[in-house]
Amino acid sequence: MIYIFVARFLLDYIAMLGFRHTGLRISAAIRLSYLRSLMALPVSTVDAIPQGHAAAIITITANQLQDGISEKLCLLVQHISLVISATVVAFIFSWLLAVVTVTGFVFVVLVYIVTLLILVKQWNKVQEADREGAATASETISSIRMVAACGAEGKMREGYGGWVKEAARHGQRMSKWIAIQSSLGKTAALCFWWAIRLFATHRIETVEALLVVITSILTIVMAAGSISAPLSAVSRASGAAATFYPIIDAPKPKADGVKGSDVVPTRDIVLDQVNFTYISRPDQRVLKNVTLTFPEGKTTAIVGPSGSGKSTIVALIQRWYELGFSMTDLLQINLLRNGSITTGGRNLYEIDMKWWRSQIGLVQQEPVLFNGTIFENVAHGLIGTQWESEPEEVKRALVAQACEGAFANEFITRLPDGYDTLCGDSGIHLSGGQRQRIAIARCIIRRPSILILDEATSAIDVRSEQKVQAALDRAAQNRTTIVIAHRLSTIQKADNIVVLHKGTVVQQGSHEKLMKNRAGLYYRLVNAQLLTDNEETVESSSTSTDALDSKDEAEYSAIDSVDCTVQSSSNAKRSAFRDSIRALARLFIEQKSDWHWYILILLGAAGAGAAFPVQAYLFARLITLFAYSGDYLRDQTQFWCLMMVALAVGVGVCYFVLGWACNTVSFVSCANHIISAYRIEYFQNLLRKPISFFDDAENSTGALSARIASDPAQLQQLLGINAASMLTCIFNVAGCIAISFYFSWKLSVVVVFSSTPVMIAAGYLRVRYEREFEKMSHTVFAESSKFAIESIGAFRTVSALTMENFICGRYEDLLQRHVRNALWKGLWSTLIFSFSDSVALLCMAFALWYGGTLLSEYELWPFNYLVVYFAVVQGSLAAGQWLSFGPNIAQASSAIRRIRNLRIHEDTSSSSNPLPIEEGEKGIQGPKIELRNVWFKYPTRDVPVLRGLNMTIERGQFAAIVGPSGCGKTSVISLIERFYTPQFGDILFDNTNISSLDLDEYRKSISLVAQEPSIVAGTLRENILMGVDPNTVSESDLDRVCKEAEMYDYIASFPITYDTLVGQKGIALSGGQRQRLSIARALIRNPRLMLLDEATSNLDSETEKSIQKIFEETGKGRTMIVVAHRLATVQNADVIFVMSEGRVVEQGTHRELLRKKGVYWQMCQMQALDSRH
Repeated sequence: MIYIFVARFLLDYIAMLGFRHTGLRISAAIRLSYLRSLMALPVSTVDAIPQGHAAAIITITANQLQDGISEKLCLLVQHISLVISATVVAFIFSWLLAVVTVTGFVFVVLVYIVTLLILVKQWNKVQEADREGAATASETISSIRMVAACGAEGKMREGYGGWVKEAARHGQRMSKWIAIQSSLGKTAALCFWWAIRLFATHRIETVEALLVVITSILTIVMAAGSISAPLSAVSRASGAAATFYPIIDAPKPKADGVKGSDVVPTRDIVLDQVNFTYISRPDQRVLKNVTLTFPEGKTTAIVGPSGSGKSTIVALIQRWYELGFSMTDLLQINLLRNGSITTGGRNLYEIDMKWWRSQIGLVQQEPVLFNGTIFENVAHGLIGTQWESEPEEVKRALVAQACEGAFANEFITRLPDGYDTLCGDSGIHLSGGQRQRIAIARCIIRRPSILILDEATSAIDVRSEQKVQAALDRAAQNRTTIVIAHRLSTIQKADNIVVLHKGTVVQQGSHEKLMKNRAGLYYRLVNAQLLTDNEETVESSSTSTDALDSKDEAEYSAIDSVDCTVQSSSNAKRSAFRDSIRALARLFIEQKSDWHWYILILLGAAGAGAAFPVQAYLFARLITLFAYSGDYLRDQTQFWCLMMVALAVGVGVCYFVLGWACNTVSFVSCANHIISAYRIEYFQNLLRKPISFFDDAENSTGALSARIASDPAQLQQLLGINAASMLTCIFNVAGCIAISFYFSWKLSVVVVFSSTPVMIAAGYLRVRYEREFEKMSHTVFAESSKFAIESIGAFRTVSALTMENFICGRYEDLLQRHVRNALWKGLWSTLIFSFSDSVALLCMAFALWYGGTLLSEYELWPFNYLVVYFAVVQGSLAAGQWLSFGPNIAQASSAIRRIRNLRIHEDTSSSSNPLPIEEGEKGIQGPKIELRNVWFKYPTRDVPVLRGLNMTIERGQFAAIVGPSGCGKTSVISLIERFYTPQFGDILFDNTNISSLDLDEYRKSISLVAQEPSIVAGTLRENILMGVDPNTVSESDLDRVCKEAEMYDYIASFPITYDTLVGQKGIALSGGQRQRLSIARALIRNPRLMLLDEATSNLDSETEKSIQKIFEETGKGRTMIVVAHRLATVQNADVIFVMSEGRVVEQGTHRELLRKKGVYWQMCQMQALDSRH
């Protein structure tokens, strides 16, 4: 027995370590392969994949795959090997009994296969619903400011909860099949009766043979009873693996081709008869027979109304979409996409894709920064260039030079960490203008042959715009430059200006030439942007704008301190075992409404757990009967075999009930309580967190999406069939110990009290190291998943910067580092695992030796000895099986802790006063807004953004806030929205401090249109009605606000109008259309206070002017606060506040400020268009 222990220990160690390491490597490899394949897909395909899908696949699905092909697969192989070896032994000693046994198990296997196929099918449906829920969660978190401003937390929770309940419905259908699987193993106990019959009829000749065969059957029974948990895990892993392959095996577009000296990228770029239609909108041609030439070394500007096809031309030049060369449907090619794009006489699709993109420098309308430092973000522009492999010192010099050229160094040097400042998730720690300048620096550093500027200065203040435009003009010299702009002041010097309208070129020429045609579209666009000068003409000021240079204060928000994710060092040193037990105990205590299910589970587990001690008693009875013969042997054998059959039937029923109840708790009860508490509540608690919580790098969209996907799944895995198995093991051990003491306290005391401490110590160490391993695994996989999800969300930027290989390489490094660390951790933890799994053999050896000693000294009857021996053996096996759930316990306890730590601690000091409304008010009555001596800094910064700000906006006023980027304009909007709380000073809403008002009611009275619109996947109707109850809005109201937002005609052109899908992040809409949708969403709320943060920056000048008129007309009565860089949009404001360094330096009307000839006057001079035409 000692030799067997040593052999099992070594073999178990080798097998478990090998399977675990292999599982980690395969999991890492398939995650990497998935990301590589995703990065190789065309942009149009990746745009259609919900960001949350990728989060769910890379986290929860990959984790299930890893679980099913590592420890659980090892256990499954062990159980199968045990069944086969026991069957072989049974064949050797009694082929007749073995045939009957194997025949019975063939039936069991067939039923297992059938039920397994059904379970895999249902499990895939569960996974699909989980992925949809993850997509909803990811999209909500990435748009959390819009969700909070619209008060749409409830709607998003309902959407997420709907997918959770959908998963629950499919999960419940698995219950009966899991129950059947759980009970099948116990039907094998019927073979005992047949074995005794064979012995009684002398077809098994010796007691030795009978004992060997019965022991083999007993082994088969125990192995079959334990096979369901690992088998379920392996079946889930097979379903999880299938999820990856649609992307991995998807056809990839042609990416290779000629490059380098074979191509001259500085030749003219020619579009010839290009027609283009998005597949999602086949009835709308975006480009119609467009023929254009972008001359080498010249600057060509493209202007036109929103949705006219400007950005589509950029996308085609970038090869984000194909003109039929990679499409398989020739009909679609002919009808939807045709024409050609050439450079240097070569079709773009003959050129190597990555090489071509490396020749282009692109600055997009909505710049995307990665969650790294400023230096890292700018240095990403070096990827694919000759400086990519330069030392860091050289790169830092290049980065500093590029930032100076983009006028970004002036705010970077003011930051505490300078170029090492973290940008945050999507650059959230920087203002819009600062993000834009970083993106421009990232473009300049590439020194590209072709420069594409898609609204590159839209988020920059007028002073910075003038300087940055000068830098871009320098960068454009001797380069082929394509500029898309709504601010027409930035493109007056272009060599050629192309005017697009509804996908067609309607005008071309220089600024002077186009301005001569007063009936043309370009003239109307320019005229719409002119600033009125109500004063007599003033001479050009000699005042240097350098006075403004010192007033550019960096607006840099940082993370809020979140106490929910930090534990004290003393807590970290607590006993792992005690923490696990406490966490699990809290889980069950909280679910009081489900205790009737838990009682049923407990009773089922008690009945199933009684099998081993009762079986030990019956087995000992049957063995001792062989001392008799004749009728007594036959009668007693018949009786005790019937008892064995009754036990088998009873245990089978208990397992059926147990399997049903456990799966019901895991899914059905989860849908109402546990998932409500630990999935929906988890999601809800996230939505209730302050905005500063989401500024934390650890709480990025990718990280939180991964946690939402994985933490509740780990709980559900523990609460399913694994919970039944663990409870059954506990009752098995307790029952075996009890019956052992009853029949021989002396043998039991020595054996139990000598072996139990060893097994408990082994179990303790096992759970402890498994928890450490799980914690490390969660941290690294969460880090890698966060990085991967962020990269997928910024796929256009990744492809434009040719970062695919860099992203995949960094992701591979993260995964490989985890695999290496896990291997070293696994060397020790697997040693503990193998010892705890094998130590039962030592207990059995000791029981045999000491029991034999007592028998030889006549201190113990053979029957009592057999009862104690079989009870100890089976109890030891049950204890070993229970310890095998150490990883599940460790994972679940860690998940519970993370979930509980996220819960909101209600602030009893917060008030819920109603909004102040004076009696007799009718219609919309805008509030009076006051900021009194407001000081504000972001939580981890010492430098305040607002410095004693005082501002008063009277009721119903149209107020504008202007000033340099980073002066605090957006911070004012954020404070009024209560995204943050000032450190000092008061913000009053009709003379009531906003902190004392009910937050939900307060935000219902406000509408916010942000600089970068947030659109969620769904229909146009769902997005417009995001902040209101759909039942309170009529179709005519919907039409009205869409007409006011200049979007009605566009929506009416769709066959299903408002029910048209907008795609992920509104990808089916242009930038201007997304902004108009946001404006419609704001108007439908009919607010008392409108907050517009660069609300019209993405619109053409004609649309901007008409919408501005709508705001002024519909805003009568309501208070409106507008943050703007385009001064033409605020010249009619009742009051204009000019901010610098967190203070108001000037205020008054447009006319009053022009008279002062101060800061505002200088800004107007910088932005003035040539009005002489």
